[in-house]
Amino acid sequence: MTMFDEYNNLIEEASRRIYAMAKRTDLDHAPLLSSRLNNNIWLKREDQQPVFSYKLRGAYNMIASLSDEERNRGVLTASAGNHAQGVAMATQGLGIKAIIVMPKTTPDIKVNSVKRMGAEVILHGNTYDDAKEYAIKMSNQTGMCYIPPYDHPLIIAGQATVGVELIEQYPGIPDIIFVPVGGGGLIAGIAAYTQANYPGIKIIGVEPDEAPCMHHAIAAGERVVLDKIGIFADGAAVKQAGEENFRITKDLVDEILLVSIDEICAAVKDIFEDTRSIPEPAGALALAGLKQYVAREKISGKELVAIFSGANVNFDRLRHIAELTALGENKEALLSIMIPERPGSFRHLCHDLGPRLITEFNYRYADNNDAYVFAGVQLKQGVEEKNKLLNHLKEKGYNVIDLSNDVVAKMHIRHMVGGHAPHAENEFIYRFEFPERSGALLHFLTEMGERWNISLFHYRNHGAAYGRVLMGFQVKENERNDFQQFVDKLGIPYWDESDNPAYQTFLR
Repeated sequence: MTMFDEYNNLIEEASRRIYAMAKRTDLDHAPLLSSRLNNNIWLKREDQQPVFSYKLRGAYNMIASLSDEERNRGVLTASAGNHAQGVAMATQGLGIKAIIVMPKTTPDIKVNSVKRMGAEVILHGNTYDDAKEYAIKMSNQTGMCYIPPYDHPLIIAGQATVGVELIEQYPGIPDIIFVPVGGGGLIAGIAAYTQANYPGIKIIGVEPDEAPCMHHAIAAGERVVLDKIGIFADGAAVKQAGEENFRITKDLVDEILLVSIDEICAAVKDIFEDTRSIPEPAGALALAGLKQYVAREKISGKELVAIFSGANVNFDRLRHIAELTALGENKEALLSIMIPERPGSFRHLCHDLGPRLITEFNYRYADNNDAYVFAGVQLKQGVEEKNKLLNHLKEKGYNVIDLSNDVVAKMHIRHMVGGHAPHAENEFIYRFEFPERSGALLHFLTEMGERWNISLFHYRNHGAAYGRVLMGFQVKENERNDFQQFVDKLGIPYWDESDNPAYQTFLR
């Protein structure tokens, strides 16, 4: 039996089974996006599932197939949120005991949803992989049946029903389907179904560039384990693609695209404007990839589908997403501009910026010679307009730096502009990320100790799973090795930003 035959049978069984609990979601045309991108764009609305994510399909398919003996033992799983809700709803409907291990960084909206459906929740570790290791250990000890979130044929077949519905609903045959990728369950299922039955459809996966496990696996020809991952798109934050998922994806998927946080945020806004629904970051991955692909290939008149895969987002994250959206759409530029410290300089600068909306303007007096302005400028024609503006300002004699893609500038400096520290000798600047939970900032500061003077500190809650801190330390020359060893022992991600241009310009 070929892989196609095997999965066609499993998918047919899943299609008969899952609608006892899952629903057929809409395939909505996106008129605003279609007009703007000059292609016919559709969104498969998995946010309409009872748990606001496609994960219910695979979870229910596997749990409903368990024997009576397995059901009596109960089930156990690990999840960063959406699979957990699918398992919780499935077990609630089937009357099965469930224990779900979730990372401590899981958004409250997902944890509370799982608890409301009657599952027992254990918070363990800071990532999905931490939770998975603990859950498998518990399963071995208790005999409860482990329900993997993506690496199992029954899970893959359940997720494949997204593709079955999509093809049934589409008025014709789509040219390309863009699919979000975490561990690979959804893309493996859709690829197995479409390539067996509609081989002319191109399947393109989309991953966050800070968690590219499938992309790197395909490039290497084998599964890889990422050293570290970012979890902005927590629903797709996986260190290693599933074994079965990789086996299918490497042969049947045309390409895996990587998208930035800014691109994801821009796609969140695009989906909202066309549907008035708000996706979680992982839920907007596919559309972010679609937009990137259209821009890269310069295609037009094509039939394109993006899977809108989840809408479990904490409300307080929306502020952070909104801040990055304009940058992700290339509708805003962040600039450092040096002007003479004399009357009339601001007026001349505003004149030279032209008739553009100023989104941000920060300045503080430093000395009698030069003034440094941190400015946000609205763009109507994207990167092309930004490059023309930069060249224009340089021709006018301004010392200008583009900070639009500078993480320190976007996350910290824009909220800190206001003073240099000429007496902060031997200052080193480090950027840290630590798991965001109650008491985490205090724990972080306790770990930092009091050996070196802190000369700069900026922390701002973004409603995200990880806290971001920018710190300055005064470290003497003969203590630098000790300091570096100390930072390494903290065991959290860090970046030395002492040479960062935004810091050098506005805070040094």
